[in-house]
Amino acid sequence: MSGHSHWATIKRAKGAADAKKGKIFSKLGKEITIVVKAKGGDPDNNPTLRTLIAKAKAAQMPNDNIERAIKKGTGELESAALVDAQYEGIKGGVALVVNVLTDNKNRAAAEVGNVFKKNGIEFAKQGSATRLFDRLGQVMIPAADGVTEDRVMEVALEAGAEDVVSEDGGFTVKCQPNDFTAVLEAIKAGGIGVDEENSAIGLVPNMMNPVSDVAAAKAINKFVEMLEDLEDVQDVYTNMETTDEVDAALEAEG
Repeated sequence: MSGHSHWATIKRAKGAADAKKGKIFSKLGKEITIVVKAKGGDPDNNPTLRTLIAKAKAAQMPNDNIERAIKKGTGELESAALVDAQYEGIKGGVALVVNVLTDNKNRAAAEVGNVFKKNGIEFAKQGSATRLFDRLGQVMIPAADGVTEDRVMEVALEAGAEDVVSEDGGFTVKCQPNDFTAVLEAIKAGGIGVDEENSAIGLVPNMMNPVSDVAAAKAINKFVEMLEDLEDVQDVYTNMETTDEVDAALEAEG
């Protein structure tokens, strides 16, 4: 999800994420299996797999789960064929994009559609929401002593990053998807701490939609949480931008 501050959004999501580790592990496992099928199961020769393994470990995913996902990708263990799908919607002017990875596309469409219906939303025309996003890599760097914007920019831009955004909670480094792994590894090699669990390639809003009403923001967050609870849903993106006051109210409510 996107908000006024990406770091504020991450902070609000931490508690919920801790309570949903099983679903997080399942989603990471699917990603690992897909990447292994496409590029092989050796992390030394598959930078994307190497990054995913680091992300899984940052999320405290057990090594057995990681190995099982890799073996499904290599064919050592039986695995159902996975297909991806994307659904779009507009709620209160806020664009939403839902990415799905599933072994049953009809089931996934029905479950996502049911959540849309419960929230009084219909699927939007293809492209009506995605046009408000760009596909980018984002490396999240927590604020820490000695980690300055100049230092982050020096390392990140040298590795091929396009932008560094400074926020209250840290820095967000943006890059093209093909440069993500190189930028991430260069930042780590430069001695700069990275929030690997929340660093990823995904959709980043190119046009934000301001939401200053707490109730409206809560409704959108509830909608997103319902979608994220679905087993087949990998990612949900919004272009909601909330004010500091709304962020504070949401955080206070937990």
